[in-house]
Amino acid sequence: MAKQRDDMAHTKWMCKYHIVFTPKYRRKVIYNQYKESIRDILKQLCGYKGVEIIEGHLMPDHIHMLVSIPPKM
Repeated sequence: MAKQRDDMAHTKWMCKYHIVFTPKYRRKVIYNQYKESIRDILKQLCGYKGVEIIEGHLMPDHIHMLVSIPPKM
């Protein structure tokens, strides 16, 4: 089970966001090699910003991500 709250010097926080990305006109374009590339790019971008990916799903016509973002951003 994931921890409920994170903390900084004088605060405790739990900032979780459900993000959905969709292609234009919700076309079904996210397949095989694109799935792997998109997954790697999103992981890399989240790593740069210190964002934790709690869960993510790539569907043919959209992407779901549940992320935890520190409040300092």
